[in-house]
Amino acid sequence: MTKAELIDRVAQQISKSADVSKKATGEIIDLAVAEVAKAIKKEKRFSYPGFGTFNVKSRKARKGRNPQTGEVINIKASKSVSFKPAPELKKKL
Repeated sequence: MTKAELIDRVAQQISKSADVSKKATGEIIDLAVAEVAKAIKKEKRFSYPGFGTFNVKSRKARKGRNPQTGEVINIKASKSVSFKPAPELKKKL
């Protein structure tokens, strides 16, 4: 699903009970995603009951290989976000 498809579907559901434009729906979704990102950055975790949990994971520095040349390269330590689905979501899949 793309962002545009998500906005369309949410706008359709909202329009049944309130008069909200697609543009306003898109802004609401953008704000919600921005707040989730802030929470993940600040608290290293965001949990949404029935959906799942986002966690920050640290990756250690390691050696890798350039696939074109075979040269050994150093890959810096980094942080990534992982997602663990809630049991309710797993059952629906």
